[in-house]
This record gives sequence, structure tokens and C-alpha cells, in this order.
Amino acid sequence: MKLTDCQPFQSFYRLLLSTIALLTCSYSYAQHESNGEKLFSLHCETCHTFKEDGIGPQLGGLKGVLDQKYLTAFINSPQAMINAKNPRALEKYKKFGTIMPNFNHLKPKEIQELIAFILEKPAPKVTAAAQKKGLTNPIPAPIQMATISLNLKKVIQFPATNTIKPRTRINKMGVHPITKENLVADSQGKIYILNANNEPDVFFDVMNHFPKFTNVPGLATGLGSFAFHPDFAQNGLFYTTHTEPNNQVKADFAYADSIPVKLQWIINEWVIDNKTSRTVTGKPRELLRINVVTQIHGLQEIAFNPYAKPGDEDYGLMYVCEGDGGAVEQGYAFIPKRKNHVWGKVLRIDPTGRNSKNGQYGIPKSNPIGRFGLDEIYAAGFRNPNRISWTKDGKVLVTNIGQHEIESLYLLKPGKDYGWPNREGAFLIDSTGTINTVFPLPANDAQFGYTYPVAQFDHDEGNAIMGGFEYIGSQVPELKGKYIFGDVVKGRVFYVNLNEIKEGSQATIHEFPIMLDHKPTTLKELCKVVKVDFRIGQDASGELYIFTRSDGMMYKIAK
Repeated sequence: MKLTDCQPFQSFYRLLLSTIALLTCSYSYAQHESNGEKLFSLHCETCHTFKEDGIGPQLGGLKGVLDQKYLTAFINSPQAMINAKNPRALEKYKKFGTIMPNFNHLKPKEIQELIAFILEKPAPKVTAAAQKKGLTNPIPAPIQMATISLNLKKVIQFPATNTIKPRTRINKMGVHPITKENLVADSQGKIYILNANNEPDVFFDVMNHFPKFTNVPGLATGLGSFAFHPDFAQNGLFYTTHTEPNNQVKADFAYADSIPVKLQWIINEWVIDNKTSRTVTGKPRELLRINVVTQIHGLQEIAFNPYAKPGDEDYGLMYVCEGDGGAVEQGYAFIPKRKNHVWGKVLRIDPTGRNSKNGQYGIPKSNPIGRFGLDEIYAAGFRNPNRISWTKDGKVLVTNIGQHEIESLYLLKPGKDYGWPNREGAFLIDSTGTINTVFPLPANDAQFGYTYPVAQFDHDEGNAIMGGFEYIGSQVPELKGKYIFGDVVKGRVFYVNLNEIKEGSQATIHEFPIMLDHKPTTLKELCKVVKVDFRIGQDASGELYIFTRSDGMMYKIAK
């Protein structure tokens, strides 16, 4: 008798074949799901989750609600759906105030795989806390138009670094401390240096130094920020930040292994021997590395106090603006909430010191030591602190992009907690329910010790605040005494009077009318897009520049 004639063996054999077939089927399904998940991560995850509304709506539970035809048409051209007055498209546009870009560059098969992945996701569980009704218009008073205009003059259109919109990802402007030339960073990986004729050369290309560098899926990924040490003329120290894929190297700041790691943010130090060189060469020294849950709200800014002088306690200390990494939107509110975590904090470090845990930077003695449980932390309670700047009279201002309702300008002070994820601006938020609704502050609010914005606006005015500068130039004297900033998406440009900025009160926000060569316009009209992607920069003379990274344009604010 053959062994295979044995009944138990035949049963086992059939079971084995069935298991192999099932595994093969499951493997094929997993591969299909994996590709859809990859496409979602690459193109959608920055604005959408399956748990909470973010920049765009949450996408869980769409199966049986929307069909493939609708989703295919919307992915290809949301604008066309709005133009056709599709009720759902119009409702979402009204709610979120921005239009998703076209994804008609995706192949039909990719769109099918993406839709299949989305439709598999269930609707999020609705808790009692999530059903609480919040404020529908937290700040009813509209921002008023100013009586003075901003007149712009074209400077340059930067080289395209994207094959699809946005044309560029121009993100930050700085000044070379020796030559006083303007430098402008594109998040795709290059820092340009502009000569006297505003012609760009590549000062730094991150891809020449870091083979694991990633600039996808966009928004808060890629080349982040840069800064020169105040003693650059003597020590030649220059700093950059960039992103790499998850878990490439053990991070200095990590959380539990059970929580996803989307990216790592890294700060590097460079020594430029030839101080007037127009190209960065050499090898970097890594200062620190931070894990983040998603690709949004990462390491937004590094900067030094430009008014600090040798001997001042703030001289040579680097401020590091680290967002919550999207942790709260993914259900990990404890990550920025814990006082001994770097996420959702402004850090202050000495890049030339060595008394940190990893031995690569210093912790200043003048930090609020012991206040937070991690002595690098200077202040806490931020969702997305995208810009920091200083005023001549010693104020430190930080702009913080909110979740769904409030955009905030804060007066930064050591040891303060600005509230996130329990507060959004000067409003209560319930991170155990929906984080897309705000409520009035509770009667016992004082006992929590939060510090509130010195200026704020809600989302019927703009979608995402972008920090700017005090005007200290001489060419437009009527701008003196004003802090100028704006809204990323709509491209509106605002100011507050610096003499109104006081802790415990709200400065009035004004909007500038925009002119191009003294002819009325708007940044939206100039860009011809829904999302302007506004940025602002300052040169060595204190004059200000506006950038619209959707089309790569740089404008100077002129008389």
C-alpha cells in the first residue's frame, strides 16, 4: 500500500493543498491591497485619514455610499466635479475651503487599485464625545481690509522641480551671513543662492549627500529648513533638516514599536571652510533624528535669534520647531501630550555643545530645566509650529497651524504650554472625541495653566497660517511696526501691529490689498490655482519677499 492511500494522509494532503491555495489567494490579495495602500500613502495620506477629517474629509465607510464611477471622476478632476455643480463635491468644497489637486496623471489601473483600497476601509466608530456639537463659527468677526496696500514686483520664477502641480516646493528664504546673498530652499532637495541679478545657482543639493533622502509624498517631507550659526564667519557652521524613510537608523527620539513610523527627520551640521563658497561640500555631522507617525507636521523650522549678541544667554542657541507628526489625527494624542516627548514642542539646543543624551549637541542651562521632563524642551502645546521669528524689541513669535478651526500666533516664552491637543487657539478641543470641533473654554480653565494666542483667525478666513516677520526695512516705511504673515492656501496677506501684541489679549488682524506693479490683484489671480502655497522671506536689509510655490514665483514688497 502506498503511503498516500492512507485515509489520514489523504485528509492531511487535501488540507495542505487547500491551505497552499488559500495562502496563494491571500498573497495575491495582499499584493493588490499593498499597491493600493502604497498609492494612498504616496498621494492621499497627507490630507486624508480613515479616522478624522483633516485637510480633506476622512475616507472610511465609503463603500455603498459612493460608486467607482464617482470616485474615478473625482480623483481625475475635482475641479471639474465642482464646475459641474455635483452636490457632494460642492458640499465638501464649502466645508474644507480648498480643492484637491487633479490626479489624472495616475494610470487607470492605479486609480482602480487606489479606490479598491479606500473602499475596504470601514467607517470610524462614532463615540458619544464625537457627537457633541461644538461652535460653528468660533470667531464671527471678519478680518477687515487695511487702508494700505502691498505692492509687489516680480523677482524670479524658480526652476520647476515637479512634473505636476505644484511647480515647485519653495519653502524658506535665508541670507548668506558673509555675502548677504539671498538663499531659497525648495523642499524637493535644493537650496538656491541668488546673485546680484537674482539668477539662481545651486548652493546645496541634499540628494548629493543623502541617498536615502525622500521628498514624497510632498507637503511636509523633503528638505525642511536651514540656518547659519551666528559665528559662521569664524566657525563656518551651517545646518539643514531633511526626511528619510522610516527606521533607516535608530532614532534619538522614538515612541512605542507598536505605533507606525512614517518618516524620520534629521538635523545635520556642515563645516564650510571657504566662508564665501557658493556651494556646500564636505560631510555632515548628525545632531539628532526624530521618528514621526505620518508625513505631516514634522520638523518645521530651525533658527537662531538674529538679535542675540555674544554674551547673551540666547546667543548661538538653535530653536527647533517640531510638530506633532500627525499623531493626534491618527489617534495617538498622548504622543504630543506627554511632557517628556519632543513632538508638539519648540526645543532649544546648543549645536556646539555635547551634554545631550546622544552626545551630539548641548542642552542650555537657561532652558526651563525640569519643567517638562526633557530638558531640550523650551515650550509645549503645538500642533504644527511652522515658523518662528524675533522682533527688535525682544518678542519671539511662533505661528501654529490648527486642525480644523483655528490658526494661531503665539508669543513664545520659556516653560509655557500652549494647549494642543487639549486646546486649539483660545478654544477647548476634546481629543477623546472629534478633534475637528472646538468648544468654549471651561469655567475652570485657569487651573490648567495654558497660554493663549496673541492673534488668531478661524477657517472661514483661511486654512493654514504661515508665519512671517516684523518689517525692519526702509523702502516701505508705512510697514514699520507691523508683523506681516499670511494664509498658505488662500494666499491672503495679513498684519498685526506689534504694539498690540501682549500676552492675555488679542491683537487685531488686518488684511492687505495686493497690487502687482500698482495694479490691483490677488495672489490667487496671479497663480491661477486654488491653493496658492504662500510663503514669506526677509533679506539682509529687512525687506520682505512673497513666494507662491504653486508656480515658483518670488515677489518683492516694494514702494
